[in-house]
Amino acid sequence: MGISFDKALGIHEHTLSLRSKRAEVIANNLANADTPGYKAQALDFDKALQNAMNGHNKGLLRTHEKHISSSAGSSAFSDVVYSVPNQPDTGDGNTVDSQKEMAKFAENAMEYQTTLMFLSKKFKGMKTALKGE
Repeated sequence: MGISFDKALGIHEHTLSLRSKRAEVIANNLANADTPGYKAQALDFDKALQNAMNGHNKGLLRTHEKHISSSAGSSAFSDVVYSVPNQPDTGDGNTVDSQKEMAKFAENAMEYQTTLMFLSKKFKGMKTALKGE
């Protein structure tokens, strides 16, 4: 009887990849904080996680067999949405709030580390079980 990593790891393998994608989106917002007309984006984490759990995380659909497929590990592009700004427009059309984005980045980094620690303990437990200790 083989070990099913899907059952052993559960939702956490999906959350790890989504937290990585979320970090990319937030970093992109911070990089474009001074770009006129740039609209801040956010990852709809709940929707992305639901799509990942249902196997709908393949990115863009291929409409022709000669099209290059997108990477299988990326979340669906429909999960990235534009953020609703909390502050009035400063005149340049940019909706990035740098302080808010930095706070989201720090929170996401902590959640990423927590998920890594949880997965590490899962693997340690599986290793212990395999050794029969």
